Amino acid sequence: MNLLVSAFENFPEVEISSFLPKTILMSAIENNWIWEEGDIVVVAQKIVSKSENRLVNLTDVEPGQLAINYGKSTGKDARLVELILRESKKVIRTRNGLMIVQHNLGFICANAGIDHSNVKGLDEHPENWVLLLPLDPDKSASNIREFIKNETGKNVGVIIIDSHGRPWRKGIVGVTIGISGVPAIIDRRGYKDRFGYQLRVTEIGTADELAATASILMGQADEGRPVVVIRGFPYPLNESYTNELLRGKNDDLFR
Repeated sequence: MNLLVSAFENFPEVEISSFLPKTILMSAIENNWIWEEGDIVVVAQKIVSKSENRLVNLTDVEPGQLAINYGKSTGKDARLVELILRESKKVIRTRNGLMIVQHNLGFICANAGIDHSNVKGLDEHPENWVLLLPLDPDKSASNIREFIKNETGKNVGVIIIDSHGRPWRKGIVGVTIGISGVPAIIDRRGYKDRFGYQLRVTEIGTADELAATASILMGQADEGRPVVVIRGFPYPLNESYTNELLRGKNDDLFR
């Protein structure tokens, strides 16, 4: 089996409230990409958030007392902390310069996924602008998938990814925060290995494996490749949801 991973080069700058699915299709044409059944489109969260107008100016944010307190203990801008708290269900851990939280979407991440990098803003002060995660990334992925199918006739999968750190390991990796038409988990329990041993606990986080694969080509700086298409995924496409990837609190030995 072969896996083809292809990034769309020279992807145009995504403007606030632009129609991202059409931009993706136009970029596919520019890159001479011919869609096939079963292709998986991997999209960087940042361009999804931009297209959904998730941009916030910190000068418009009034921090509450809790945000002010966390700002003092972490050294972070209290206005940014206020946004982190609004976007989070719970604060898990803090240290200087960092807040680990449970996002409203359910996953654990740093600073509620709020980002300054590659955010131009709407005025001459980009330092005042931050980008929040999409409100419903699964729905965002579904909208992109539906548009591509309507325009091309091809059934594709779509995942939206972000860069997250990991407990116990250094370095950020691409992880799935939105999904449509791609199995989030492949359950191999009950299958046998090459020596006849029956697998008892093996569940493969296929969506995150795809996210990490695409993230290599996307890069983390000024590469300008926020859309990657993967061809040759060795499992059938089917509907799933991002929350299938999340470990419940009762199964988490470290919370």
